[in-house]
Amino acid sequence: MSSAGVDTRLPQWLRVVAPIGVGVLLLVVWALYVEFGDAPRMLPSPIAIGEEFALRWNIIWDDMVITATNALIGLTVGSVLAVVLAGSAAAWRPVDGMLAPLVAALAVIPIVAITPILNTMFGASSQFGRQAVAMIAAFIPVFINVLRGLRQTKPVHRDLMRASAATSGQTFRMLTLPTAMPYLMTGLRVASSLAVIAALVAEYFGGPSDGIGTSIATYAKSGRAALAWAYVGGGILIGLVFFLITAFLERLVTRRAPG
Repeated sequence: MSSAGVDTRLPQWLRVVAPIGVGVLLLVVWALYVEFGDAPRMLPSPIAIGEEFALRWNIIWDDMVITATNALIGLTVGSVLAVVLAGSAAAWRPVDGMLAPLVAALAVIPIVAITPILNTMFGASSQFGRQAVAMIAAFIPVFINVLRGLRQTKPVHRDLMRASAATSGQTFRMLTLPTAMPYLMTGLRVASSLAVIAALVAEYFGGPSDGIGTSIATYAKSGRAALAWAYVGGGILIGLVFFLITAFLERLVTRRAPG
């Protein structure tokens, strides 16, 4: 509501239609630029990309499954490890002191620097190097958000639980965990996108000859720009699915979170 009492929120239908309209407009401008402008050779028309995507859907899907699986494994393992370590850091200050430098070091590790090392370390036939990169990328935002969430309980609420003779387990289950859940879901939403990006980027630097990233690099080098861009579209679809699922879970948890 504005100060004049007028509801300034956009209608629900407009909030859906507006992004779609902008996307269609950008595609039209893109197509016109490629057709009539001085477009680079590696920038094909979106129509050509769509044709390649439809024609090669089966092989694109197979590579999407590989990349999505690596991202999901990295996201799951990284998130579970982050939650466990964040819980330990919140409960015991010495653990927090020991983990702080490690987390800071992981946060500044460039993915493009560590990926070739991990892929070489675990062999050309193993997906573990890619999964480890996705795990590192997912770990940081989940750890930071969960640790912050676990420290958000107000002293008056903790005092009330103690006055009610609640055990530490009951306090954690009824107060600390519900308060931290929205922070966990925010961390997962951020981590889901980072895990997909990390898994995709990791495929550029060795490892098995499959996955979205490997195919993009291969077809771009061979001059098949439309097919390379079709694989980019496959990577975008993976990222959107991960983001939408975690965003939905975040919204669901936030609605149930205590005020």
